[in-house]
Amino acid sequence: MEYGQFCPIAKATEIIGEKWTLLIVRELLMGGTRFNELQRGLSLISPTILSKRLDSLAEHGLVVKKKIPGQRGFEYFPSESCRQLLPIIRGLGEWGMRWARSHLTEKDYDVELLMLYLKRSITPEKLIGRETVIRFRFTDIDSYPDWWLVARGEEVDVCVNDPGKDVDVYFTASVKTMADIWMGDISYRKAIAAGSLKLVGDRALTRDVTSWMQNSIFADLPPAGDI
Repeated sequence: MEYGQFCPIAKATEIIGEKWTLLIVRELLMGGTRFNELQRGLSLISPTILSKRLDSLAEHGLVVKKKIPGQRGFEYFPSESCRQLLPIIRGLGEWGMRWARSHLTEKDYDVELLMLYLKRSITPEKLIGRETVIRFRFTDIDSYPDWWLVARGEEVDVCVNDPGKDVDVYFTASVKTMADIWMGDISYRKAIAAGSLKLVGDRALTRDVTSWMQNSIFADLPPAGDI
C-alpha cells in the first residue's frame, strides 16, 4: 500500500496502517513474544496474515525475529522504533475509550482476549502465599464457560481445563460484565449489588480485587458525552 506522498503521516501509514498491524504492535508492546501468544490476543486473525504482518514489521525494522534455542519456532521482540509507538497506541486507546466504545456489540466481547488481559493485570506480589487459583464461570457462553488463572510466584497461567487445585477466589458473571468491570464501566461493588457478579473467596482477596488484579489503564477515561 503506497500513497505516493512525502508526508510523514502517509509514510508511517504505509508501514503500520494495514489491517491487524497496530493490534500486533499492541500485543508486542504488552509482552507477547511467541506466535501462539500473539495469535491468542488476536483471535480472528489467520496464521497466514499474522506471519505476513510480522515479516513486514521485521522488514521495516519494528520487530526483531529470533530463533527459539533448541526449538523450531521463533520469538518476536519490539525494536526501539516499535517501542516508540507506545504513546501513539495509548493515545489511540484513549480516543477509543472516549469516542468508540458506544459502538461495541455483543460479538466484541471475546472471552479469550478478556482472560489474556486479566492474566496480564495480575500483580503476583499482592497475592497471598506461593500459589493462588482464581476460577471464572461465565454465564453467557456454553462452550468452555469455566476458566482458571493460576499464579505461582511471578508466573500466571490461563487454563481452560480444571487444573485440579483448590480455588481461592470464584468469579461468576457474564463475559460482558467482567469486561465492563475491567474497562472501568462499572465497579466490582456495583456489579455485586446489581446481581451481575458473584464473588466468593477469602475476604483478604475479595474486599479489594483491584489491589491484585488491576483494571485497564484506560479505565478512568469517561465517554466523550460525559465530559
